[in-house]
Order: sequence, then structure tokens, then C-alpha cells
Amino acid sequence: MSTSSPLPSPSTAARRPSAGGEFWRAVSVRIAGVLGRAHQTWRRSLQVRVVTITLVASSLLVGGFAFLIADKITTILLDSARSDVRQRVTSGASYAAKQVSLYRQPQEAQLQETIDGTVNYLAGGDPQQTSGVVVAITADDYPNDIQTRTSPSANVQSLISPELRAAIADGKVASQIRTGRLAGETTKYLVYGSPVPTSFGQIELYYLVPLSRQDVTAADARATVVATGVALVILLGLLAALVTRLVVNPVRVAARTAQRLSAGLLDQRMVVNGEDDLALLAASFNQMATNLQRQILRLEEMSRLQRRFTSDVSHELRTPLTTVRMAADLIFAERDEFDPAVARSAELLQAELDRFEELLTDLLEISRFDAGFAMLDSEPTDLVPVVHRVVDRLAGLAERVGVPIELDLPGTPVIAEVDPRRVERVLRNLVGNAVEHGEARPVLITLGIDETAVAITVRDHGVGLKVGEEKLVFNRFWRADPSRARQTGGTGLGLSISLEDARLHGGWLEAWGAPGQGAQFRLTLPARAGDRLTTSPLRLVPSDATLPFGGPRDGGSRDGGQLAIGPGTGGALAIGPAPAGDGQRTEVRS
Repeated sequence: MSTSSPLPSPSTAARRPSAGGEFWRAVSVRIAGVLGRAHQTWRRSLQVRVVTITLVASSLLVGGFAFLIADKITTILLDSARSDVRQRVTSGASYAAKQVSLYRQPQEAQLQETIDGTVNYLAGGDPQQTSGVVVAITADDYPNDIQTRTSPSANVQSLISPELRAAIADGKVASQIRTGRLAGETTKYLVYGSPVPTSFGQIELYYLVPLSRQDVTAADARATVVATGVALVILLGLLAALVTRLVVNPVRVAARTAQRLSAGLLDQRMVVNGEDDLALLAASFNQMATNLQRQILRLEEMSRLQRRFTSDVSHELRTPLTTVRMAADLIFAERDEFDPAVARSAELLQAELDRFEELLTDLLEISRFDAGFAMLDSEPTDLVPVVHRVVDRLAGLAERVGVPIELDLPGTPVIAEVDPRRVERVLRNLVGNAVEHGEARPVLITLGIDETAVAITVRDHGVGLKVGEEKLVFNRFWRADPSRARQTGGTGLGLSISLEDARLHGGWLEAWGAPGQGAQFRLTLPARAGDRLTTSPLRLVPSDATLPFGGPRDGGSRDGGQLAIGPGTGGALAIGPAPAGDGQRTEVRS
């Protein structure tokens, strides 16, 4: 009884990888890795690029030069052989013509013997040329009467082409280079033919001269030229590597020193050797580093003194401000019993005290940011009520200046781990700034969320920002129009504090603006505290904005020309794309 093993199912056979496929996959991965490392080395190493370019350029130049030299040597050798053989053919044809001039008919008995003697004589007439040289006399017009004779004996019919025979039949002296086997091995021959006139017609004289010596000489010349060229290319590569190393090494040292300086190691310096240009570069770099160190230390000391002064003044002003506040509150409470002018003065005093107190609060907050003492109290927070609280607080101001506030909020809660006090302060500053510059046009607040981030945009349709003003909008105490009276009684520190609050969250606070198109600010925060942002749910540049090169913005995800200020640039300005969000929202107006 025999048993057979079950065959694998088609699905199992399909899942089993073939050995050939795995091999080629491994080879492709290895090749891709090698190419990737080579590309990385090419991009990062100036020395590799210079040496490679030098080798390629010199190889092409030397290769072309070697080809020309080898071709010229071969041509000279071949021309020399042609000239020598042509001279021999001419003299041999004259000698053969004299020998057969006595015969009137090709059938004469002594003609064949005369031809044999002539061939033997011509083959041995120059002892230096007997080695390998074949002399032949044929009579294509009289094949039955005159037989082909060669010395030494050989079958030369395969080396005499029909074209050469036709040229000789026309009375011309012609030549060809043919390759064939006459003496046991395949050899290249220079075949030269000449007609020999007779009384009864014409016979043909051929010289078959081997070109072995010329080939050997040409090969030796080519080998010498190639070896010289290779040695020259290698020498040029070594010289390029040496010269590049002499230049690149100081540059690399300067780069490493600059990296250490940028990392805060201000005492790093380059070693100065010699008195050449590179030594001058090192000395100048060291002098620059010394000046930068001195200036940085001086600025750090001034900054420290300034922060301390601001903090001390703010704290010291608290006590007299409290006293003045108590007196002002008492006067303000009794203002109805005063003269109208005095009552108005009490109201102004109360308003300015409020502004002064807010300024002190902002100064203290700025000093905490500068000193690095600001702390974040993150907790899961629904941002929809936060937006409503900000709008409710600024509704009176918006109504007074005639700026409607529109909300575009999701219909569901938007939960994120944030510090609600700081987020509310950021939104209050952004919305207050938009209302102040809204020019009696609507201000739109949009809230968006995705898997990793939440974003809030505040869009106004006022005069917008001029070119270059985007770089100043987050500066402390900066105003686009110094002559413009503040409607909100702001301190000039709101946007600066908002930027620091966004950074404290690990988020972005970005601005866009264009003359006549208004401005838009975007606050992007990570949905979970500590996460790193990569995209934003909302677009920075509004969809109704017009690009500088004309035409409205399309619906793509690219944002060109916007100004973005975020934590990734260390507070610097950056131009780049910003993604768009497509969530469904419910629009509410207030």
C-alpha cells in the first residue's frame, strides 16, 4: 500500500516566496543602500566632489588625447607600409613586364616557367622582406592557359577581393587590408596589386605583406599612451585631493568651531598656523569670535539687568498702585456728588488706573517669561466655551466700534490639553486686536481640530499689514500706526505675551496680512500636552485672499507667501506651506 503526501494548496504556494525573488530583492536593497550612501557622501564632502570632477575631467581629456596619439601612430605606421609596398609593387611590375614581353600568346610553353621564375625572383629579391611576404602573379583573363603562381606557396584567392580584382583589371594600382590564414594563423595583410602589361593582354601582380609588426608596434604605443594617461589621471587626482584637503581642513575646523560657538561654548578658537590666506582667515575668525563673545556677554548682562529692573519696578509699583487704587475707587464711588468736570476726571482716573494695572500685570508676565519661570497648568479643556467667553467679554467693544463678530465653530466639543487661562488670554488679545483694526467690517473666528492638533483663526478685513510689518507685529510695544488711538486701551504687550503663551504650549502663533485684504492670525496647539506639531487643521492664508501675482487662491493645500512665526524657528520668521482643514462646522453669529 502506497501513500502520497498532500499537495500544497494554491494559496500556500502563492504565499511561499521564491528564492530568486528574495535574492534579487536583497541585491536591490544592497544597491539602493550603496547608492544612498554615495549620494550622501557626494552632497556632504566638498573634497569628494572636487576630486571626482577632477578625475572625470582629466580622464576625458587624457582619454581623448591618448586616442588621437594612438590613431596618429597607427596611421603613420600604415602609411609607411603602404609607401614601401607600393614602391616594391611598381618595380616588380616593371620587372615582370620585361620578362614576359617576348611572348605573343598565352599558350606558349615557356611562359609559365618565366612566370614561376619571376615570382621566385621577386619574392627573394629583398631578403629583409621574405619573412611572411607573399608574391603572386595571376591571369584572370587566361585562367586555362596561365596558372596562378605564389612564392612562398599559398592559396591567396580568399585575400584578393573581387573589388580589388576589378580595380586591377581597369589598369589601376590598388590596395586593400584583408585578414586571412596563409601561414597557419590568422593575420592581417596589406594586399597591393598592379597590372602587368604583355603583348597578348594583361596579367596581375600582387604583394601580400603581413602587418603583424605594425600591429605590435601600434599596440605597444597604445599601451604606453594608456599607461601614461592612467598615471597622469591618478597624479591629478592625488594633487586635487591634496590641494582640496589643504583648503577644506581649515574650513571644516572653522565649521566645527562655529558649531561650538553656536552651542554656547564661546571660548572656542581656531589654531593659526603660518601666514598665508588660510592663516589670515583663522586669525580673522578668532577675532570675530572674541568680539562676538564680548558683545554677547555684554548683551546678556544688559538683558539680565533689564529683566531684573522690569521685575523690580513692577513689584515696587504694586504698593503705591494699591494705595492709589483704593483712593481712586473711593473718589469714583462718590463721583455723582462732585462737579461734572471733577466727576469726569474721576472716570478718566479710574480708566487710566485700570490700564496701568493691566500694564503692570503684563510686565510681570513678560519678566516671568524672560526669566524662564512661566509654568503651564494643562488640563482637558473644551475650547468652544472659551471662545464664547472671549466673544462675550469683547461684545461691548465690538458693538461700540461697529464691528460684528462671526463664529464658525464645530457643533461638538473641541477637547485639548491646554492651560485655559493662557489660551483665553491669547484669544482675547487676538480678537481685541482684530476688533480694533476691523474698520467696521466683520471679524470671523474659526475653530478646527484634527487627530493631533486644534487651531483657531481670527480673520479681520481691515487695512491689513504692509510689506515688512509682519516681521514687527509680535514685537513689544509695536503699533502699525503710532498716531492711531487705541480703542481697547491695550498695553502693546498683548501679542508678545500671546506668542510666549503659544510657545509654552509647544504650539504656533502665526500671522498673515496683505494691504487692503485684512489680516489673519492662527493659533495652533497640540491636542495632547507634550506632542510635537507637524500640521495645522486650518489654513493660515484665507481662501478669499488674493496672491501677490494676481488671481484668487485655489482650493489646494499650498500656502505661498504667508508669514509664519512658530516655535520651530526659534521666534524667527519663516515662509512655508500650511495645510487646510475640511471639517464640518456650524456657523453661529453674534
